[in-house]
Amino acid sequence: MAKITFIGAGSTVFARNLLRDLFIFPELHDVTISLMDIDEDRLRATERVAGRIAEQAGARPTIEATTDRRRAFDGADYAINMIQVGGYRPSTVIDFEIPKKYGLRQTIADTLGIGGIMRALRTIPVMLDMARDMEECCPDVLFLNYTNPMAMLCQAMDQATPIKTVGLCHSVQHTAEHLARLIDVPANEINHLCAGINHMAFYLRFERDGQDLYPRIRQVLDEGRVPDDDRVRFEMFRRLGYFVTESSEHFSEYVPWFIKRDRPDLIERFNIPLDEYPRRCEAQIADWDEMRVALESPDPEAVERYERDRWEKRLQRIAQRDPQRAAELRQRLADAARDKTAAHSGEYGTLIIHAIETNQPAVINGNVGNRGLIDNLPVGCSVEVPCLIDRNGVQPTAVGALPPQLAALMQTNINVQNLTVEAALTGKREHVYHAAMLDPHTAAELDTEQIWALVDDLIAAHGERLPAFH
Repeated sequence: MAKITFIGAGSTVFARNLLRDLFIFPELHDVTISLMDIDEDRLRATERVAGRIAEQAGARPTIEATTDRRRAFDGADYAINMIQVGGYRPSTVIDFEIPKKYGLRQTIADTLGIGGIMRALRTIPVMLDMARDMEECCPDVLFLNYTNPMAMLCQAMDQATPIKTVGLCHSVQHTAEHLARLIDVPANEINHLCAGINHMAFYLRFERDGQDLYPRIRQVLDEGRVPDDDRVRFEMFRRLGYFVTESSEHFSEYVPWFIKRDRPDLIERFNIPLDEYPRRCEAQIADWDEMRVALESPDPEAVERYERDRWEKRLQRIAQRDPQRAAELRQRLADAARDKTAAHSGEYGTLIIHAIETNQPAVINGNVGNRGLIDNLPVGCSVEVPCLIDRNGVQPTAVGALPPQLAALMQTNINVQNLTVEAALTGKREHVYHAAMLDPHTAAELDTEQIWALVDDLIAAHGERLPAFH
């Protein structure tokens, strides 16, 4: 049976979700699971979780845990990547706090912007080291990347290594479900065509039985039913005519129009959660301490109880700013509890593995190199398009040309992605400056002298976690 390697398996909650998804499929009950992380405590926690999930599912996988990456890769058929280089402290804190000194505020800082650039520069070298290991230990592996910044990392892998790579995100399927709830149409009755770049893909078609559902989405706007945490996306829908996949807190920092230090009215009007990612990280750190207690408990129900309590606390926090969204999530959890088939998280990774292993086709939206897929985006950039999955692997679909306004908006982000990848692959410091200068949000707030000084400060603060530039 297949060997599936989890890199960054110390991300225990996410690994747990993927393992649960995996063992929903009886055909995958006998796989080999290799868990790898540099944090041995978290690794052992995930190992215990994996064993418990397998037992509950009636699966009999071979489970191994190691801090040796090459051992984990040895003979792997699939490698799932979920690393975070530098972690929350110090790296993410640096990415937020130093830009603040220049008046540059961010929400998530993991995809674009100055935070996304720095995250890519410290992650790409590690990814390429992994690729060299895979070339020797498992050259035919399929590398499933969940780590951000998705587009930059996948583009670097595509340019610098022969390892088959597809980047996976959940924004396409989750946003489709969200829109389905807003317009009161069952999600399983919706057909959509979605394409673009990661975190900036748009639904080119959104239909049920051939009927265009965009008029019903416009009704949400016209009737004032836009959820509080969705104001940015609906504003972009108003202006562009198509709905974007990524959340408002993410999207607000990919463009120059919403976060401005001299316009606090915009922050309030569009309900933009500045410093959102650090808040989530702090909550996750606190959650980890509680989860460790549950994991070490002899009570077999302790982890399930912890999970229910964690979700309830999260729903209460969401309800304070968006009661409708909290109600939607509560209903989704209730549906999953009633229906085992609804318990699948919707993450694409296990769907891909199941489709390849069983030759039962599946369709996902994956991030791959643009070679004849989207006509009016650059060749070789990373695009997110529908992909057919079966025994033949990941087969991307040619979409053709995007509406010109969408392609133009994406190009502003692709410029930054291309220059950041170029900086990582060549070691040229000048391209880090160029990437930051062309970033839409950074350029809207800072002048060229400030941008260069900010880059210098960030490179110095990250130190050896970044490659040596010349």
